[in-house]
Amino acid sequence: MTDTPETAAADIASLSFEAAMGELETIVRRLESGDVSLEESVVLYERGHALRGHCEARLAAAQARIEQVSLGADGRPAGTTPFGES
Repeated sequence: MTDTPETAAADIASLSFEAAMGELETIVRRLESGDVSLEESVVLYERGHALRGHCEARLAAAQARIEQVSLGADGRPAGTTPFGES
């Protein structure tokens, strides 16, 4: 059974960051081993590229949700601001 680009994208979109990263690490090991055919290498590379994009998007979303605690003059928490704003 060969995945279509649409089913492969949907499959990747449903993965957690940790699952996508684990699969990406497996793909890298397989490609580095040199034990895969050229055709399979291309398929693995394409999936790895999609997994990398998914991981980057998950990280960006997580970073956007992080809040930075701001401290008042007395050193006590005074509120929060979105990550990257000061």
